[in-house]
Parts: sequence; structure tokens; C-alpha cells
Amino acid sequence: MSHTHITSGLQHLEPGACIRRHRHAVGYVALLAEGGYTEAGDRGRFSVQPGEVVLHHAHEAHQDLTTRSRTLVLNLPLPDLSFTPGHYECSLGEEVLRLARTDPVAAAEAMLAGLRPAPRLVPDWPDLLAEELRSDSDLTIAEWASAHGLAPQSVSRGFRQVFGVSPKRFRAETRALRAVETLRTSRMGLADLAFSLGFADQSHLTRAVKTLTGSSPGRFARAAAPAARTVDRSRVATSASRREDPQGAVERRRADRPLRRP
Repeated sequence: MSHTHITSGLQHLEPGACIRRHRHAVGYVALLAEGGYTEAGDRGRFSVQPGEVVLHHAHEAHQDLTTRSRTLVLNLPLPDLSFTPGHYECSLGEEVLRLARTDPVAAAEAMLAGLRPAPRLVPDWPDLLAEELRSDSDLTIAEWASAHGLAPQSVSRGFRQVFGVSPKRFRAETRALRAVETLRTSRMGLADLAFSLGFADQSHLTRAVKTLTGSSPGRFARAAAPAARTVDRSRVATSASRREDPQGAVERRRADRPLRRP
């Protein structure tokens, strides 16, 4: 799966649209200004309402399904990954939308300062399976289906319908994502990391990380060193401004419900 470019600013989504499973190379936050959508991804499934946000780390994958009404989303890149990804309510939504017109960095800061956890969906069986796939590397679909009174074929088909990928692929991709996130913050040896996450061996880990990020584990870890992860406010603001004004004539203002079964 290739990475999709994320552009700072407002994004209009068609009513009833299904945005197939995709991922982005940078972390970002999505604030829902109008409409609604359901996101099913590596972190689980969220029903997003106006005034709520979803925070994504780099390389996370998700699929989105909009409601039948017009949907408007504000996307803001977040190169500093010190936040906790997930689904939140934002108490400063109107302020964030106002700031985003001229200063995306200030808008992102305001958004992160006004967050509280959003209500969780009542989980259906695809959500329960996704949670177990993230945590149990030895789980088999046949055993899980039998334990829940479901046919394995129905489980695979229903899970793909919700998350946009097979259970096997979902487990492989979320395991690779956990490896990447551990590499950002830990000095654990690759062999130990591979064992702790259920990879067959260190080579298996290396292939998974390179497939996800385009870099070997060692190269990725060096690039994700604390100095490289520090927020460069000038670079973020300049990048966003250049996208809005390709001629470069921009003032740089800153330098620093219960779910139906599928």
C-alpha cells in the first residue's frame, strides 16, 4: 500500500463516500467541521461527529465511510509525534478553524490544547477481533470464529468489509506499526524487538518495517532521534504557506451507537 499525501487545509468529502484503506507518511490531525464519518483503522473504529478530531501517527492505515450529508474536514500535519493518537472531542473547534485560515501551526497547537477523549463505540465483533489481532500474534481466525459462534469465511469477509483488509493483513500491518513506534522511542535490540512482537525473526521484522516506511529499522531509528523529532515550527508554517501560495509571496507569521453486524 502506497502512502497518500496529506495537504493542510479543508477537505470536502462526498456524501456516502468510501475512502479505501490508505496511509500517510506524516502524522496529522483531522478535525470534523461538518457532516460525519466512520473511520476504521489500525487504532480501531471511530464514529466521528462535528467538533471531534482523530489524531494519527505517521504510517497508520485507515478506511473512512462518510454519512449521507456533506462532510468537511480540516487536516493539519503534525510532524511532532509526542501526542497520543486516537479519537477526541475538541473544545476549541471554532477557534481552530479560524486560526487555520492564516496560521496552521497555531491552529494545531490550539487543537491539541483543547482535547478530551471522545465516547467509544459499542463494539461489534469486527472491533473485538481487531483488538485481539493487535495483541495476539498467535491467534487463528478459525479458533476465534469457533469461540464466537461464527463461520471463519463469514469472519474474514465481514472483517474486510469493515476494515478494508483481511484479518491476516491487518495483524501484519499493525504489528509492523508497533515495531515502528517502538523504534522511535526505544533502544531495544532488533532481535529482542522481533521476539517481543511475534515476528518470526529479525529478518522478518526488517522486511516489515521497510515495507511500511521505506527504510531499514536502523535507518528509521536514526532518523527518528529526539533531535529530529523536535517540532520545527518555521518549517511547518513555511511548507503550509507554500502550498497555499505557490508564488512564495506569503508572510511568515511564525518562526518558532450499537453497530449493525456487517
